[in-house]
Amino acid sequence: MKSAKVYHLFVYGSLLSGFKSAAYEYVSRYFTLISPAKIRGKLYDMGEFPAAVPTQEEIFITGELYLIKNESEFSWALGQLDDYEGVTIEPGEVQLYRRELTGVYYDNELTNAWVYWYNGDVSNRPVVESGDILQYHKQKNN
Repeated sequence: MKSAKVYHLFVYGSLLSGFKSAAYEYVSRYFTLISPAKIRGKLYDMGEFPAAVPTQEEIFITGELYLIKNESEFSWALGQLDDYEGVTIEPGEVQLYRRELTGVYYDNELTNAWVYWYNGDVSNRPVVESGDILQYHKQKNN
């Protein structure tokens, strides 16, 4: 039996629509925003960027769920995001993130989506208790 391909992407950091970054402009070109969503995990403040780490606890990271606009462009579009997120590395570089399928909760539903989990050490880094990086930055800057 052939398994179904997953064309969803969950984002929680610089790829969020609220950041209005060049990275978000890329995401919006290839993906359609489906809904606000959340995943089970802990979010950390790494200074220049947030880092998500999976957990089995009842702790959630808020973000957005997207669906590819054109399925034939999915592999290419994710490849570009892999480069941006530091998944694809050159010899001697450290892989910052890994891309994995994760359960995503949205509109009282559960689906699978690709998410970028942080691959490094989060020891002694502040936890974003709300799980919402945009809210966290607003509070931090006030």
